[in-house]
Amino acid sequence: MTQTYYSNGKLLITGEYLVLDGAKAFALPTKFGQNLIVEQTTSKHIQWISYDADGSTWFEDIILFSDIVNESDSENESVKDTLTTIIKEALLLNPNALNQNQGLKITTELSFPKSWGLGTSSTLINNIAQWLEVDAFTLLKNSFGGSGYDIACAQNDSPILYHLNDGNPIVEQVCFSPKFTENIFFVYLNKKQSSKTAIASYNMNKKYNLEKTIASNDQTTTEVLEARTLQSFAEALQKHEIEMSSILEMQTIKEATFPDFEGTIKSLGAWGGDFVMAISTENPSEYFISKGYSTIITYDEMILT
Repeated sequence: MTQTYYSNGKLLITGEYLVLDGAKAFALPTKFGQNLIVEQTTSKHIQWISYDADGSTWFEDIILFSDIVNESDSENESVKDTLTTIIKEALLLNPNALNQNQGLKITTELSFPKSWGLGTSSTLINNIAQWLEVDAFTLLKNSFGGSGYDIACAQNDSPILYHLNDGNPIVEQVCFSPKFTENIFFVYLNKKQSSKTAIASYNMNKKYNLEKTIASNDQTTTEVLEARTLQSFAEALQKHEIEMSSILEMQTIKEATFPDFEGTIKSLGAWGGDFVMAISTENPSEYFISKGYSTIITYDEMILT
């Protein structure tokens, strides 16, 4: 018997970092995501194979049930150790989820390049949660940590507004279908950004007037969602960039890398890596390619609508 699970990738449009402290975040599930395929075997262990978007194998190993059950002294952050930890945490939530007398072959398939940062980990965690019948938000909290907005994107096929209320995830599907999507582009910066490192930096630099900052973020998020013109949309996102620049004590990506760009550029998620959103009245591909950034994806190609 073969079981297949699927989860959407994600892009965080507003609320980066602040979502960890209860701010409202606007996020978009992507057309790209990840499959997890589970097949029963007679091997009495788990054979795991992970494929990148181009069909190449980026991870392959054997996971023993004893590795999952027993305490590990390893301080490594290898892929195998990470997988073992996730499955171990899932079994703590649902101890009867696995039959250790049967073997398994598990295959994961990304539909986006692993380096893009669209949610390799969050799609994996949500798929494992579906497979082992546990709550994905709890599994994330017990394994990787984070706000959980990416899990919400994995589970929803439409734009979402997300926040934490006393640590509990609140997910609201929202309508976002502006007439100016042809003016929105996503550009890959050729650099994978560590979420853990970025979050640690945020925690060190966030100001004491966090309540006021969160209120301002929520107002800006509302302005982004309710924007009816390209100009008002761009202005709201630019305002968000300036506010976050002050909190993080960092230059905006436009100041640092694209100061001569005629349009608006918004960092998405962890600053300094992965994708940015570019808003332009003209197709900006020629500009970004001239700067050495050749992966430019239109809104309709990227976002699940």
